[in-house]
Amino acid sequence: MTSSSTKPLDLQALDTLTGGAFTAPTSGERAQRIRDWLAGQPTTEQLQDVFKELSGRDKGAARPVREKLDEIRRAKGQEVIAAEWAHKAEALLAQPKLNIADALAWQRDAAKAGAPLSREPLAGFKARLADRVKGIEDLQHRAQVHREAAVLLAQRFEVLSTKGWKDAQSAEESLRGDVSHWQQQADEIAADANWTSLDSKFAPQLDASRAQLLSVSDAFHAALAQAIAAASDAAAALPPVPVWADELRAARGEVVVPKAAAPAKPARPPVDPAVRATAQEAVQAALAKLEQETAEGHGKASAGAATALRAVLKEHGKLVESELESRVHAALVAAGELEGWQRWSADKVREDLVAKAEALLKRPEGQALGGRKMQETLRALRDQWKQSDQGGVPNHALWKRFDEACNEAHKVVEAWLEKVRADAAEHRAQRLALIEEVKSWAAAHADAADLKGHNRALHQFADRWRDAGHVGEKVFAELQPQWNEAFGAARAPFEAAQKASVERRQAMIAEAVELGAAPMLRIDAVKALQQRWQAEAQSVPLDRRQEQKMWDAFRAPIDEAFNRKTAEREKVSSAMSEHDRNVLLASKALEAANATGDAQKIRAAMNQLEAAMRGEKVQLAEPVAKAAPSATSHVNTAEDASPVQAAQAAEAEFSESASLAESSGEADEAAAPAAAQALDLVAPAGSADTAASGDSDGDAAPAPVAPPAAAPKPVVAMRRADDRPGMRKPEPAMAGRGGRPGDRGDRGGDRRDSRGAGGPGGRPDRGGAPGGDRGGRFGDRGAPRFEDRGPRLGDAAFRAQRDAVEHAQAALRKLAAQAHGEALTQLLGAWEKRDPAALPSVQELGRAVSPAVRGAWSQAVGQTPAGNPQDALLRLEIAAEVPTPAEHVDARRAMQLQLLTRRNDPTPAQTWGQDAAKVLAGSHDAATARRLQNVLKALLKG
Repeated sequence: MTSSSTKPLDLQALDTLTGGAFTAPTSGERAQRIRDWLAGQPTTEQLQDVFKELSGRDKGAARPVREKLDEIRRAKGQEVIAAEWAHKAEALLAQPKLNIADALAWQRDAAKAGAPLSREPLAGFKARLADRVKGIEDLQHRAQVHREAAVLLAQRFEVLSTKGWKDAQSAEESLRGDVSHWQQQADEIAADANWTSLDSKFAPQLDASRAQLLSVSDAFHAALAQAIAAASDAAAALPPVPVWADELRAARGEVVVPKAAAPAKPARPPVDPAVRATAQEAVQAALAKLEQETAEGHGKASAGAATALRAVLKEHGKLVESELESRVHAALVAAGELEGWQRWSADKVREDLVAKAEALLKRPEGQALGGRKMQETLRALRDQWKQSDQGGVPNHALWKRFDEACNEAHKVVEAWLEKVRADAAEHRAQRLALIEEVKSWAAAHADAADLKGHNRALHQFADRWRDAGHVGEKVFAELQPQWNEAFGAARAPFEAAQKASVERRQAMIAEAVELGAAPMLRIDAVKALQQRWQAEAQSVPLDRRQEQKMWDAFRAPIDEAFNRKTAEREKVSSAMSEHDRNVLLASKALEAANATGDAQKIRAAMNQLEAAMRGEKVQLAEPVAKAAPSATSHVNTAEDASPVQAAQAAEAEFSESASLAESSGEADEAAAPAAAQALDLVAPAGSADTAASGDSDGDAAPAPVAPPAAAPKPVVAMRRADDRPGMRKPEPAMAGRGGRPGDRGDRGGDRRDSRGAGGPGGRPDRGGAPGGDRGGRFGDRGAPRFEDRGPRLGDAAFRAQRDAVEHAQAALRKLAAQAHGEALTQLLGAWEKRDPAALPSVQELGRAVSPAVRGAWSQAVGQTPAGNPQDALLRLEIAAEVPTPAEHVDARRAMQLQLLTRRNDPTPAQTWGQDAAKVLAGSHDAATARRLQNVLKALLKG
């Protein structure tokens, strides 16, 4: 079998192994199947095979496989390191004598090598070593405390020997028990497993303390037994304790003879006091030096000071007092202990420093240290080496390696220092050149008129000085005064202009205060003052905060004056006009109709609002008075209130809220619910409103209602140039300008209509006719150019009618969408149940469906399922331009190609009703129903 035939088999096997990752259509699916396959923990060989084939096809999908291989590789590497350091930990723990420094060095070196100390088995070894070190330290502390306890017990024996023998007899049992307990604890300390890991000095010290304590105890008990025997037998020998012997002699009645003075020692030859003082001073000086070096932990220096102190003692030891001699011996012992520890620890520190210095030269290219960082690192390493030399004997071999590595690494620092010096010289020259440039510029622009340009140039100079590069502190201290002098000279004219501008602005602020305080606000003077302020601000720039503060002070009195004028104007115009009240009433009625959700009521209310906008009188219908208790509160009962009275009450109540809204710039929305409940649909005033013509006479009959004028029948078709008698049709009237009722964009036209042609007392038109008919050179056209929009509205009424119309249009759109969705749901339900009676009506389906199409659908739903609706569904999806499922995309493309070859056949957009009937004639299933629903959702909207 050839390789070309085996490769597909391998790919097929890998595809089966990975769950179809190689044959997945998209990269996202391939990556997801690879992740699912990796969750099953495949072997390393399988991972390598899959990665080899997949990396050339889809690197994104192969990334998880590569990460898994890297993780396995890292885990294997860490396993090797962990095994190595676990072996070292076992060797340390197996040693009968464990050095604390070696245990601590194991953890430090393992962490440097990258061993996983947080995972087993290294985590267990780390805990065991830490417990072992803690046990050794605790045992060492117990041994030292036990030595002190032996000394204290011996002191108790000595103290009792100075008291009466009876006191000693009463304390004998407790002392015997304490000594026995001390010996038991000493045996436990010596039997501890960590006893061999302690320093070799602790065992002799503990044995010496034991021997001393036992000898003192035995002597004390023997002397006490002898004293007890001598107390019971006068012939018995007295104890060797002088105090007890004198006490027994006194008890026997013997005369206590005072002790004879001890024989005087032979007098030493007299020593010259000056020689003794010199010896004392020499020993004290050497002792002070040794104590200082020992306290600071300097092993090397303390060894030298100890040697010097021993040399001084050989010469002056006989002339030293006993107290000073004891201090000398204690200091020598402490210096010896420190010297041994510091020698070992210093070598460990030096080895670490050598490794760090050599590692500086072995760093990769991307991780190499820069000049400054390298300099700081070398300085820190050398300081640490000096400290290690102070604590132990020098190690010349390690020093040679360390010095060579540091010198080699210092070449990077030298190159960096040369570059820094060159850059500093260049930056200094740039700054000096900039100072000279500022000086020459200041001399050339001393009388500059463009202060904004002058200020901009100063800012540019300051930015260039700030970005001129780094120089040393000494150079900067030399250049900064020169820069300040040159920049101050360049800024002096601008500062003088700013000072003069501030004075002028303060004068304008005072003038603004006078204008604002005047009883009559002079608009021309205010405008002139503001123009002067703007000219001043544009010519002389100030600091932003200072300029804003002065502008606020200038604007405050003028704003206050305008606010007073506005308040007075609003107070005057607070009374609402009758036209605004009618529009507000109709707007609230439309809002109430919107709340009902009835499309017929909403449309009727919109018509009434349009009538009110045109200036027609409106009246409340009869149900309004009964449904508005707040509007008929002045009437005895709601049933007795007439529609006129109800309208007047509601109008009075709402006019108050509307006037408040007009004064504040927006309608009071808090009064909207009550007014919406109080108002029902309104009717035109042409239907006999007695409130408009009523007076004190109660018998005035209402005016008859004028029937609505029939709408003109639109002209469907007419022959061109048909001049036969009776065949000439009047031209249709020109349509008015578009826009919704009350659009404020035509307020100029409203104003023209109210006081121009067609109004009472209006001026004649350009054609000379005083009315609305205009004459021109093309003849009398007989129709106004624009439709009559009624009188101008106030702010509150305009906002109320605008919001009401917008809400009504939104409600109508929502109701239409709801009806469309319900009709489509009913259609699909009737198809599923095969019930033609459940089909929605033509009105419910909308204008896109004709009665003939609805009949065809009813007939298709009522018959037995037959036929394959796939072609009809594809035609419907082409007609609606909606996407086709992926499995039918090829069929759709083929059908589109066929349609291109059939030019005379009707398009799918023309036959979608018949195609829908074919689908409804077929069997119902979820996929077909979903596709049909998506299609009809788009087609029924047309």
